Amino acid sequence: MSPIRKKKLEVIRKKLDKLDNSLLSIIKKRTLLVNEVVKLKKFKKEIVDKQRIRVILTKIRKKSIQNKIDPNITNRIWKNMIWSYINYERKNFNKK
Repeated sequence: MSPIRKKKLEVIRKKLDKLDNSLLSIIKKRTLLVNEVVKLKKFKKEIVDKQRIRVILTKIRKKSIQNKIDPNITNRIWKNMIWSYINYERKNFNKK
């Protein structure tokens, strides 16, 4: 890789790092909200709401297309996030 390309790559990576830090802040806020949600659920079977998952993924697909983002990428990210939080809720359900 040429020195010019290497420098451009470093600049882009620094921007990505900054963006990642912003994402961490958003994930922290989301986790706090999920903590509130889990407190409201009375039964563990309420944790997985397949209907809501379908609605969320449909909205994300539509918004991704509107914003010219590959919907396969966003679908995968959201599915992973949803199931990660489902596991988080299951783990924390009895701790409320």
